[in-house]
Amino acid sequence: MLRPEFPVETERLLLRPYREDDVDVLHDIQSRPEVVRYLYWEPRTRERVEQVIRESSAEIEGEGSELTLAIQPRGSDTMVGDVVLMYHSEAHRQGEIGFVLHPDHQGHGYATEAAREMLRLGFDQLGLHRIAGRLEARNSASAAVLERLGMRLEAHLHENEWVKGEWQSELVYAMLATEWASLR
Repeated sequence: MLRPEFPVETERLLLRPYREDDVDVLHDIQSRPEVVRYLYWEPRTRERVEQVIRESSAEIEGEGSELTLAIQPRGSDTMVGDVVLMYHSEAHRQGEIGFVLHPDHQGHGYATEAAREMLRLGFDQLGLHRIAGRLEARNSASAAVLERLGMRLEAHLHENEWVKGEWQSELVYAMLATEWASLR
């Protein structure tokens, strides 16, 4: 179980559960073709974004659940993206992180800072052994974030998935709890 106290604070960010008033910003992010280009889903309608907000969880209840948090810069009252920690396996203590930012807020280190906090929650509070980050191989910006976090490239799967009408390749980055401890 993981139930953080909110907001989770980093040097420049507040990580918090979605609020109902996030719908406009989240829709602006998730309806952009360039943002969802390398994700599994198509640009989302406002109704689908409302459903995502309703169904999101601010805690990890067990295997198969995920913690999704809005990324909000300190001093701002609006989110600029979101970050997720997924709990894949209790027996193997495996998780995964992901992040999406509005294009206007990319390049400021927000994804790195938010994802680093999710690694901390996963390793230090949830007790995970291994956390991965998976991405489409052409997504060089996300790969750079994972590398800045100290995650190691474990695999380059060539044309392993048929997504959005084309064969896509996948990179898998990961970090072990021992590697996380050595970084601190």
